[in-house]
Amino acid sequence: MASPAVQRRRPAFAAALAALAITAGMAAAPAQAVDKEKYIALGDSYAAGQGAGPYLDSCYRSDNAYSELADVDKTVQLVVNAACSGKTTWDVVNTQLRQLNKSTELVTITAGGNNLGFGQIITSCGAALSDHAAAPACDAATSAAAAMIGSGQLTRDVISMIQSVKAAAPNARIVVTGYPYLYNPVAPNPADPLSLFINQATLLADGLDASIAAAAAATGAQYVDVRAAFAGHGVNSADPWINLDLANPASPDNFHPNAAGYQAYFTALSSSGVYSAP
Repeated sequence: MASPAVQRRRPAFAAALAALAITAGMAAAPAQAVDKEKYIALGDSYAAGQGAGPYLDSCYRSDNAYSELADVDKTVQLVVNAACSGKTTWDVVNTQLRQLNKSTELVTITAGGNNLGFGQIITSCGAALSDHAAAPACDAATSAAAAMIGSGQLTRDVISMIQSVKAAAPNARIVVTGYPYLYNPVAPNPADPLSLFINQATLLADGLDASIAAAAAATGAQYVDVRAAFAGHGVNSADPWINLDLANPASPDNFHPNAAGYQAYFTALSSSGVYSAP
């Protein structure tokens, strides 16, 4: 039989064991899942993931799109990538906003390039490099784009789009991205038609990005510039992050980012605080 002193110690010892068991049980309990932001991506081919297939549908959506990379990285909860190739800011408003609601917490948008007739500029000016007969079409396309930028029309288009997104997702952070340079910038040389084309493309990209940045500033949206993220990786570089298949000039992937390019978009968005750590 235990001594009275030992008997007195038993209740305290049992209580200590019980407390230890409770503590161990608490430590073993699984951590609760982090409530990640509900995220919807909108925009054109550069948001869809065109250029870095394989493709999921006729919109050229790809699992390599920057929104999909964020979802895989578990920094956000991607509800849907609603972006689609060829869409303008007006198309985003008319066909993609149905995905938004009051529970949407983050919206990213890449749009505006098609307002300028991006495809027509690339097609006509690319042809003009080898066929002088195509030069007038190139001049007309670039002049029309420059006029939209210079008049402020593109900025107003982007402002209208952002305002519509705000109305559809009143509780969301709204982020608009710019576009990269297609070519590494070079000094224009009148004796080198390609350098003139590259210089024109650089000026249009600067005007396009400046218009989107101005629209973001006017509406309180966040603007993310991706030009620095692509620096040194244009079509004319040793390690291009923009596609151009000279053997297939009609390829729909031409002048769109490849997988490394979309990783650059993701990096730019992450470093700007758009995709927060879980």
